Amino acid sequence: MSTAPRLTALDALHRSLGATMTDFAGWDMPLRYASERDEHNAVRTRAGLFDLSHMGEITVTGPEAAAFLSYALVGNIATIGSGRARYTMIVQEDGGIVDDLIVYRLGAAGTPEYMVVANAGNAQTVLDALTARVEGFDAEVRDDRDAYALLAVQGPESPAIMKAVTDADLDGLKYYAGLPGTVAGVPALIARTGYTGEDGFELFVAPEHAERLWRALTEAGAPHGLIPCGLSCRDTLRLEAGMPLYGHELTTALTPFDAGLGRVVKFEKEGDFVGREALKAAAERAETAPPRKLVGLVAEGRRVPRAGFSVVADGKVIGEVTSGAPSPTLGKPIAMAYVDAAFAAPGTEGVGVDIRGTHEPYEVVALPFYKRQK
Repeated sequence: MSTAPRLTALDALHRSLGATMTDFAGWDMPLRYASERDEHNAVRTRAGLFDLSHMGEITVTGPEAAAFLSYALVGNIATIGSGRARYTMIVQEDGGIVDDLIVYRLGAAGTPEYMVVANAGNAQTVLDALTARVEGFDAEVRDDRDAYALLAVQGPESPAIMKAVTDADLDGLKYYAGLPGTVAGVPALIARTGYTGEDGFELFVAPEHAERLWRALTEAGAPHGLIPCGLSCRDTLRLEAGMPLYGHELTTALTPFDAGLGRVVKFEKEGDFVGREALKAAAERAETAPPRKLVGLVAEGRRVPRAGFSVVADGKVIGEVTSGAPSPTLGKPIAMAYVDAAFAAPGTEGVGVDIRGTHEPYEVVALPFYKRQK
């Protein structure tokens, strides 16, 4: 039996703006408002405004909150400073990736509180895993998905736009940090995070304040060329920035080491953690005989590779595309793919993608495809 998709607090607003809506992880979300390319380019050169209220917020509190999260996740949560955030992952016992996460440390020094932000499609799975793993710890796991709407302002003009609507210390707010503040009269957690490869802010607010905040940001952003942006350009932006997407570059069949993200696993932290032994073995494998590596591919022609297409060389299949799209910034199709380690070096000759029976030539490049100028 199919259930009706969930709606964000901004649903009526998106429709009034003429958004093309799509079902994404059980939510009705804006795919685009007008042109995906224009939305993408706005974020790269000016600013874009996103509704990301489908993301899953889980709050963890209690005296042993940090110790619990360090056990449940691969990162060392105890070393996150107050007001800082960290990219990490939750894995199965066998080391397979359940989801990639951002953990924010909130609350005062004496009473740490953590907000775990999961991908929309995995929020329930992550919640269930944390709830199961908290047993024996003096900590509480709370489903806060309905407590927040999430708006993001991304792009080089985002600091100027935000300064027009808040007196919070944005200059002192580093990348991967968050602070409570007031934005356009609305209480918010202001985080300097994003999924576009650009500078930007993510604003966690009560759902009843979402529309007021969206309208204020739209107004403040108008002189800076800000436009509303959908999930479609978010995907091309993160792909250019070489950022992994769960279900594509990250799956339960892969460990963080297989995905080239072994740096998020902290073996040196105190105490045991879920998946430790399997991840130790995966780390050794990745150093001695990595099966496949994640690489970038840039098309020589115009045909666009899609997830699941085979990567070929010398008439043999040597890998698989995980994400592919036309790149507005590079002006040609790009893809991320896992390929046999022997073919993973940038500049490797003779690599192609099988696009409906034709082996289209591709250049192997290091990720990311795009890096913003600081």
